[in-house]
Amino acid sequence: MRALRNFGERDLRITEVDAPPPPGDDEIQVRICAVALNHIDVWGWRGMAFAKRELPITVGAEASGEIVAVGKNVKDLHVGQVGALYGANTCGTCKPCIEGRDNLCENVNGVFGFHIDGFAQEMMNFPARLFVTAPQDLDPVAAALTPITFGTVEHMLFDNAKLQHGESILVQAGGSGIGTAAIQLAKAIDCTVYTTVGNDEKAQQALDLGADHAINYNTDRFEGRLRKLTKKQGVDVVFEHVGVDTFEGSMFSLKIGGRLVTCGSTTGIKAEINLFQLFQRQLRLIGSFGCTMRNIHNALEKLANGTVKPVIDLEIPMEKIGEGLERLENRQVFGKIIVTL
Repeated sequence: MRALRNFGERDLRITEVDAPPPPGDDEIQVRICAVALNHIDVWGWRGMAFAKRELPITVGAEASGEIVAVGKNVKDLHVGQVGALYGANTCGTCKPCIEGRDNLCENVNGVFGFHIDGFAQEMMNFPARLFVTAPQDLDPVAAALTPITFGTVEHMLFDNAKLQHGESILVQAGGSGIGTAAIQLAKAIDCTVYTTVGNDEKAQQALDLGADHAINYNTDRFEGRLRKLTKKQGVDVVFEHVGVDTFEGSMFSLKIGGRLVTCGSTTGIKAEINLFQLFQRQLRLIGSFGCTMRNIHNALEKLANGTVKPVIDLEIPMEKIGEGLERLENRQVFGKIIVTL
């Protein structure tokens, strides 16, 4: 079968690999339906690694799949079901995993597609416990956006930042995959949504998606513009994932007692913090990583009932993944890039 493998810096190749054997007792075998690209794919493509890994490695960190076979101990899943594939190979035995909080696994074996072989292959064996069944008739492309894109945002906004009905929020990089998800999830509970984007076209797209205000950060200092729009009050929550380039301005954009939640650092990993501002304004800075199984389930339900929708920038075959990664790297996207198999 075919697999898309990383052989080194910017060296991705479609290769023929052995098809998987029958699934183990606690596994399912899935046919991969769609893979959604994320910045972690860009990092792997660039040759970045935060833990030891061996190359070549099959790429793809976020995907949906259809079950084609089940192991003998798997009782609650069956052939033909479509679902989301959890993005990390967690142990399933530690306290967080047993509680469904796999993003806090104490013995995680790595992120699929970055540390261990990922989802950009035609079929694979997968732990049954990490498969989240999609509602019937949900588009597999939509299901592919839940393990990272919508799941991460669910965890950030509702588990960590405790975003409440009617509050105000600044979504950084609203044209990104998680940015488009955050705009929709916040609007679904009647929040006032401010967002930053890189050009006027994206600003209009963000407004069309539901944002109340879109700020072009290339023509305006977003924090100054936001303070004017909020009559110097700031917002209740800032949704951060950009990092160094925006972090100081994001803190400045908060109300007294506001919450900043971050899941990423695409512009660098070291930012300065004004400690006086932090304690005097009683701000809360919250780190967030991944999501729980419940978050994925909630995201699948919201996609199925129309609360939110997938925002697809581009669908490409495996042969054109390089073009997709370049587009993502250069921030030339609004929404998600999908690789179809």
